[in-house]
Amino acid sequence: MARLFYTLAILALLPWAVLHLLWRARRQPQYLRHWRERFGFFAPAPDAPLIWIHAVSVGETRAAEPLVAALRERHPGHRLLITHMTPTGRQTSEALFGDHVARCYLPYDTPWAARRFLRHFRPSVGLIMETEIWPNLVAACRDAGLPLLLVNARLSEKSARRYGRFPRLTGAALGALSAISAIGTDDAQRLQELGAAEVAVFGNLKFDIDPPAGQLHLGEEFRRRCGGRPVFLCASTRDGEESLILDAWRACGVPNALLVLVPRHPQRFAAVAALAAARGYKVGRRSENGAVPADTQVWIGDSMGEMFAYYAAADAAFVGGSLLDYGSQNLIEPCAVGTPVLIGPSTFNFRDAAREALACGAAAAVGDAAELVAATAALLADGGRRDAMGAAGKAFAARHRGATDRTLELVERFIRISGARD
Repeated sequence: MARLFYTLAILALLPWAVLHLLWRARRQPQYLRHWRERFGFFAPAPDAPLIWIHAVSVGETRAAEPLVAALRERHPGHRLLITHMTPTGRQTSEALFGDHVARCYLPYDTPWAARRFLRHFRPSVGLIMETEIWPNLVAACRDAGLPLLLVNARLSEKSARRYGRFPRLTGAALGALSAISAIGTDDAQRLQELGAAEVAVFGNLKFDIDPPAGQLHLGEEFRRRCGGRPVFLCASTRDGEESLILDAWRACGVPNALLVLVPRHPQRFAAVAALAAARGYKVGRRSENGAVPADTQVWIGDSMGEMFAYYAAADAAFVGGSLLDYGSQNLIEPCAVGTPVLIGPSTFNFRDAAREALACGAAAAVGDAAELVAATAALLADGGRRDAMGAAGKAFAARHRGATDRTLELVERFIRISGARD
């Protein structure tokens, strides 16, 4: 009965979903591309056994990178299908995997669209990355006998409260999953409190992402373009954070340092550049693809798929989404390249990683934008501390590797079961 009411709510919201696509397309025309897939109509399926991974957006897609590589190596006879919900997730998949995987949007969670998706692609096993619980999709997989796994699962207190408002619906969906692996014990406990029968703790796949050599070389090129100036990177910033940072930097920033802003969402690149220019900064952009003039004060990282390069070019990096209450973006990446990390007070998306990075000296905490700029100035003036934080970050990232192997073993167990069934 709970799923019936959920389905009726989804149906009532479908007209709003169409209007939402049209509205988002005003700033991101990609929202209107492949729109038929969102309603269960797809291009021809690959003619091969299929492993399906659902990665809703950018973060989940990047987290899937080491697992995709391992599955491609271990199962060359299978084709991988990656589904998304956002254009930026799809663009990230194209940048990371190219034509080595198939991709489409996952349809809206109506029973018939879920069944049509499964009949069309006929995957051997399905993996949902992180925290995406779609009750009708889960039920359709159960009815079709398809093993569906929730992997690299994370569930903040905030998200747990939201799912907890619908205990029967959430409990039934979690109970119907074939297996769940979580990144930490707190996440596992919250999932079990919501109705998951058993949750394994495998760690975070994001620790297994190796900084690509090409990205590190590009980071060196960025350094050369900056002319040897100190570089302070504000990475994956969210709406509202850039204005706070720009104002604080104007008040007491480091005069010779270059402030680099890389907004989390590409549709905001131009708006953030205009924001900096309106405050009187001399602004440059990565897309200009040349040397950064000596009088440039703010450089906008308006490119996709180059975050490791930006981190490699920086003397110190602030991880966005943590200054305001967004829960922080991925702080593991700067640690992996040995860049000192500064994080704000909001870290619920990476709570365990943030706590451990702070404890081992790989990261430092700031309370607001003024503290961020002051901490940056002190860090840029202290090469010894930067080196120590960078080394601690690399050690921290290396210490937590291994989630990919554990997840691969779990997935392969269900691939064998599916193969025996067929």
